Amino acid sequence: MIFAMPVDPDMSPEKPTPGRPESSPPPAAGVTPNGNSGATRDTLDLPAYIGKYKVLRRLGEGATSDVFLALDEFHAAEVAIKRMRSWGSASADNRQNDYLRHFYTAEASLAGRLQHPNVVQILDAVPDPASPYLVMEYVAGVTLKHFCRSDRLLPLDQIVELGFKCAMALSYVFRLGLIHRDIKPANLLAVLDAQGQVTDVKVSDFGSALNLHAESTQVQRVGSLAYMPPEQIDGGDVDCRADIYALGAVLYHLVAGRPPFDAPNQMALMHQIYHQAPAPLQGQRGGVTAELEAVILNALAKHPQERYADWESFGRALSALVVNQQVPLARLYEVKDSERFNRLRELEFFADFGDVELWEVVHRARWQRFPEGHALYKRGQEGNTFHIIAQGAVEVFREGTRVATLGKGTSVGEMAYLAPNPDLRRHSADVRVSQICTTISFTPESLGQLSPECQHRFDRGFIQVLVRRLHAAHETLAHPRRIL
Repeated sequence: MIFAMPVDPDMSPEKPTPGRPESSPPPAAGVTPNGNSGATRDTLDLPAYIGKYKVLRRLGEGATSDVFLALDEFHAAEVAIKRMRSWGSASADNRQNDYLRHFYTAEASLAGRLQHPNVVQILDAVPDPASPYLVMEYVAGVTLKHFCRSDRLLPLDQIVELGFKCAMALSYVFRLGLIHRDIKPANLLAVLDAQGQVTDVKVSDFGSALNLHAESTQVQRVGSLAYMPPEQIDGGDVDCRADIYALGAVLYHLVAGRPPFDAPNQMALMHQIYHQAPAPLQGQRGGVTAELEAVILNALAKHPQERYADWESFGRALSALVVNQQVPLARLYEVKDSERFNRLRELEFFADFGDVELWEVVHRARWQRFPEGHALYKRGQEGNTFHIIAQGAVEVFREGTRVATLGKGTSVGEMAYLAPNPDLRRHSADVRVSQICTTISFTPESLGQLSPECQHRFDRGFIQVLVRRLHAAHETLAHPRRIL
């Protein structure tokens, strides 16, 4: 049995998304929206607890659920709770109730499974008979819909970075057998720092997700029309390329301040999606290059076969825009997260690291670019860091004589870093940059902040480095002429 759910045209005001506050903060408690004293919607019918969670305030409400900020008192952590409204009354629409149950069940089945830094975690699902609810990671920020207005557009390089992170997150989700089917700006959460600057992004709301491994009934023809590809509107089989189209539509909207297709009613909008090409991005905004436009329009191709074949291909295309400086860079010498992630994947040291561990390294390591001639280490200096060369090269000198040139993928300083006492931690050689160099470095403190799994992979990497060094030393002693 297959349910067919009417698509959402996504032309109404933004609905609340679990895991984040509203784009505009609610009025202070005790003050009505018009500024008069009295009860507010935020305080009306506010439960003291939902299950074991102490309710702090209402984050938002939609047609089928309410979202609350709550406190997990046992863990002393804030969480977001998405509580479904009662669907058991005799007057309720049974067909609508079936939809709601399926949407709740789809998300509930993912509790504890989504462990990725760019995916909102579903921590728990409680099937309360009257009002079941989901407990989710709380994300302090706004949705990307906030930045779709022409007066709030993000820098182009930041849009590409956010797109890359979403692509890698959805690649992870797809490997779990999930197709999101409702990628839109309102379901992508922008993480903000204390200054209100966007620092990260998280994919949320998996109620419409298609689980390729599930044997239960799946709801078809769900999503938001403005971001849906033709094959999804038709209700046919979809794969990851449907989500690739949707993310392409989101990037178009973030760049242009308008969606790729816009019409006053559903029929006109569907006609555009089926038959019209999006307006060129160049000319709609300064700085848009031919390469950036080509990447986004490729994702928006009408036929799935004409889009990127998979998330890896889309991610590489987005990353290349930054690496090759095919979008204006707000800060020229900053090492972007997309570049970091892809450089890590290319290095032998990180070959056994999974995506989640690689993102840990992206965020925890210190990434630096050094000019030619820079002294990375000096002889006699006590070692407190090790570097892995992601790009460029360094030269090693002993007593003024160059003894080695080390390039991409090589670690330097790890012997002093791993040494058991201060005397052995002093560097025995000078190391200078011979080609502009990008390095990944850690201190004992920063390495200690990594997860146990990530630290274990570093330990294995160090062992492999030491084994290679010992083998090279043995070959030098055993066969000096062959080495020379």
